[in-house]
Amino acid sequence: MSKGIRVAALDDIPEGEGIAVGKELTGTGDGIALLRDTDGSVWALDDTCTHEDASLADGWVEDGFVECPLHASRFCLKNGEVQGLPATKSTCPHRVEVRDGEVYLFPGEAP
Repeated sequence: MSKGIRVAALDDIPEGEGIAVGKELTGTGDGIALLRDTDGSVWALDDTCTHEDASLADGWVEDGFVECPLHASRFCLKNGEVQGLPATKSTCPHRVEVRDGEVYLFPGEAP
């Protein structure tokens, strides 16, 4: 079993915000947004909104959802399901773990 990729310190991700991790590091087709909810939990979704070319890491994170900064599409942090138009396609979630204040990403693995 993979130990994951260390991608950030927990303190690098403010609550209610996100940071982008490049596809060069993750080996995925898209970058991955690490998103920290207002309860302190950390989630990972493909970074590019499925509606238009905008970074979800630049969106607003609150109460289990991220809102795209471009047209306000909403996605569930737990499973990537689209929850608000104009997007109609869900995004891909990835498993993350926080260990000793460090965030580890498991690209391609479901949460």
